Amino acid sequence: MPPRSPALPPVVLVVEDEGSVRMVAVDILEDEGFTVLEVATADEAWPVLERCSDIGVLFTDVNMPGSMDGLALAARVAERWPHIRLVLTSGRCGLSTHEIPDHGRFLQKPYRQRDLISAIASAA
Repeated sequence: MPPRSPALPPVVLVVEDEGSVRMVAVDILEDEGFTVLEVATADEAWPVLERCSDIGVLFTDVNMPGSMDGLALAARVAERWPHIRLVLTSGRCGLSTHEIPDHGRFLQKPYRQRDLISAIASAA
């Protein structure tokens, strides 16, 4: 019997309207071995979610422009794709666990590299 290969980390969709913040988050996660997709708004995230069946974690900012914010996106994702784990972040507001759909996690900005990695890894 061939040896079992270790499970691959889930694909992470990063939704962040601030380009430099998104770039740093993507770099951190890719350096940890995650496959990362990135978009700037919840409106851009929706078609990616519909197209890509291998997304395992949604990491989204709460406050962003467009027809829905990150909290609304998380609620829609929890309803339509309950297997996708949720990690929300914000520098403007704090959320408690009961405010995040589907037992998601909250990461306060500015966050540290190790905190981002821990939040994504434990959500996965």
